[in-house]
Amino acid sequence: MIIVKKIKDWKSLRVSNSLKNKTLGFVPTMGALHRGHIELVKKSLSQNDITVVSIFVNPTQFNNKADLRNYPVTINSDIKILDELNVNYLFLPEYKELYPDDYKYKITETDFSKLLCGRFRPGHFDGVLTVVMKLFNIIKPDRAYFGEKDYQQLELIRGMVKNFFMDIKIISVPTVRDKDGLALSSRNLRLNAIQRKIAPKFPEILMSDLSIEQIKSRLVSEGFKVEYVEQIGDRRFAAVYLGKVRLIDNVKI
Repeated sequence: MIIVKKIKDWKSLRVSNSLKNKTLGFVPTMGALHRGHIELVKKSLSQNDITVVSIFVNPTQFNNKADLRNYPVTINSDIKILDELNVNYLFLPEYKELYPDDYKYKITETDFSKLLCGRFRPGHFDGVLTVVMKLFNIIKPDRAYFGEKDYQQLELIRGMVKNFFMDIKIISVPTVRDKDGLALSSRNLRLNAIQRKIAPKFPEILMSDLSIEQIKSRLVSEGFKVEYVEQIGDRRFAAVYLGKVRLIDNVKI
């Protein structure tokens, strides 16, 4: 696996003979890789000649600075995982590479991004869409891969690609869960042993036949602080806190 840190170096590679006439799949991540990420990478490897993964903990999507400070960073083990998967390239930029303007320019969606997580995390999806747009413009993939656990993010990225006429196919991968049902997330690393035993109650209750209000009540009784539980169309969305750790999930009804 080749590690690229500079945009200019990737641009040189992108037009080189080694990548000419080859399909390119892209998996953008913030690191702390788990089996969910691995499924995205495997899907890209199976569908493309070349796979690029990026690792960048994007500060502009954190409305809570403490959350950014506490975000798990496991770069050495991440590199080992990607290398063993035979990923072709890892794009590993620093902040100044991606934000030479220090975030003066941004992408904003004015409707769906204000609901669900966006209602409680002002500016979050501006940061997500902006960094993904930047990465797409740099990497220039044919396909890009996102998990359904972050379903609102997935839909917003699909909308951005469609409405900015970007020639990229967005591929979704179903949520990967632990044996106990908890959706895999890098944030799960921050749960202590007691919280980790409670956490599987979140998807279990969310998937039940209870009403929205009953689901909220049950979650509170199990020790969760409920941010929201909502149903849009045939999908139920929720965000909760266990201690200081925020967990999100969504299920098709």
